[in-house]
Order: sequence, then structure tokens, then C-alpha cells
Amino acid sequence: MRVLVLHSDVAPDAPPDEQDTLITARAIADALRGNGHEAVLAAFAPEPVTLKKLIENIQPQIVFNMVESVFGEGQLASIAPAMLEKLGVPYTGVNGAAMAITGDKPLAKNILRAAGLATPDWSEPPLWDGLAEGRKCVVKSATEDASLELDDNAVVASTKAVRERAHYCAAKHGGRWFAEAYVEGREFNVAVLQENGAPRVLPIAEMQFVDWAADRPKIVGYAAKWDDASKDSTNTVRVFGWEKNEPALYRTLCENAQAAWKLFGLTGYARVDFRVDARGAPLILEINPNPCLEPKAGFAAAAGKAGLSYADAIERILRAAKRN
Repeated sequence: MRVLVLHSDVAPDAPPDEQDTLITARAIADALRGNGHEAVLAAFAPEPVTLKKLIENIQPQIVFNMVESVFGEGQLASIAPAMLEKLGVPYTGVNGAAMAITGDKPLAKNILRAAGLATPDWSEPPLWDGLAEGRKCVVKSATEDASLELDDNAVVASTKAVRERAHYCAAKHGGRWFAEAYVEGREFNVAVLQENGAPRVLPIAEMQFVDWAADRPKIVGYAAKWDDASKDSTNTVRVFGWEKNEPALYRTLCENAQAAWKLFGLTGYARVDFRVDARGAPLILEINPNPCLEPKAGFAAAAGKAGLSYADAIERILRAAKRN
């Protein structure tokens, strides 16, 4: 097939998380070519006329959607699948509605809780209702991913500190910020791949914090994700195989990830992030549709543990899009 790998329009001076989109798009194009497809790379244009001309010029049979931000804003990424749908072009991953809903973290948490799926407590401005004084909270962007402004200073333990941190982040980056209860426990990333119309859970990774100072919050922050030379990156270790000794926890994580997939109408591929508290209860942190497909990232690692090469995983995502 002729496949258009459509990626974000990334500026030369963009931060590492945005630059990663280009690295991943090239890797996907190489994998597609290795699988016998014709792959063309192009930047997404949010103007309808420009995008229509791009599609008419390339005439792809399918678009591999790698648009993770528009104008550098992650919350606008849902525009891309919505516009492709309007043009009647098949594309990989989720539709615009599912991306927008899951991308709004407080909204997604409301939907999860209404459906009976556990998620940590949270609070939003301007009232910040429900904050318990002295309880640790993580101040997070409501709509941006890639661990924006997520570092040790994001974990605070008073209403005053929550307000100050949220104000600081909003002044620096704009947008909405909220506080989520910090769960002292283990972290798991559950990669899900659509096969034959159903969600298949790939081997589940536990993120372990090796040689982590006792007084530091255990979070996978921006440095751990995007600064390979940092100690946070080298000491945040992805571990597989733990389920052999904990089959009950493994089954619960699988069931909850599949339930979240169905609840939000996900397609193609996704990642559901969990914290497991001291009682062994899993809580959903975030739903990540169209998660990072960089060859060394978590989704590719999980696919590899399932016996799928990187090219195999890309091909299956492509097939799922054709089926949808």
C-alpha cells in the first residue's frame, strides 16, 4: 500500500519530546518500506485546504497518524484524525473524539470513576475541592502529555502548595492544571494492541525506581522520559516477567486495561498506566491512545516480549486501521 506517515510540524528548536515524533516517524516509514509498502513522510497542516491538497497529491491508501501536537500543543492533536475522517481517509489509531476525551485527564477520570474503574482522587481549580491537607498530590497538566513539568517539585503536600504550583505551571505553559493524589506504590504500563477487532494486552512492564533516594517521589518525570543521559532515565528501569509470581494482579491489570479500551472506544493501539497501592489495588493514572512508537520505547519493548518485531507491530497497527 501507499502509506502517508503524517507527523507533527516540529520546529527545529522544539523540545526533545516533540523532536522524538520525527525520529519515530522515520522509524515507522523504514519499517513500512521493509514490509513492502510505499511510505511517504509529511508534516500535518491544520488548514483544511492545505491538508486536502496534500492528500490529493500523495493519494495514500492509508495514513499512519503520528500527529502528537498542533502548533506545539498536545491538546490540539485530535484535530488531525477529525480532519482525516472528514476527508474520508483511513488512518491508524483512535478517532478524534476518543483522543480528545482521553486527552482531557480530569474528564477521563470522571468517566473512569462513573464506570466503576478505580483512579486516584483528584481536584481541580478554582475551588480545589477535596484536597486533604498534608496528603501528597501531583500537580499535572490537564491536557498535555509527555510529562510536561513533571519533576520532584510537582509533588506537593498542602493546598497552598498545590495552588502555587498550578499557578506557576499555568503562567509558564498556559492551559489547565489539576492535582492528583500521589499513590505510594508500584507503577505498571499496559500496552494494548488491536488484533481481529479486539484488544490484546501485550506483556506488562513494571517501572522500577532503582537506587532512588528514599525521600524522592517515585514518578516517571520529564527527565526520565526525554533525557537519556540523566540519572532519572538510567535508574527508571522497565521490568518484564513479574506476572509469573503475581498472576492475580496480572489478570486484574489486563481486565482493567481492556475495560478502559472498550469504555473509551479505542482502536489500533494504546497504553494504560497504573499505580498499584500498598493494598495491592490497581488505580488507572492515564489512558494513552496512540502512545509513543519509538523503537526503544515501552510499546515496542512490550511487542518484542510478545514475539513481535518492530516491523511486525507497525504492520499490525496498519492492519487494524484498514479493518476499522
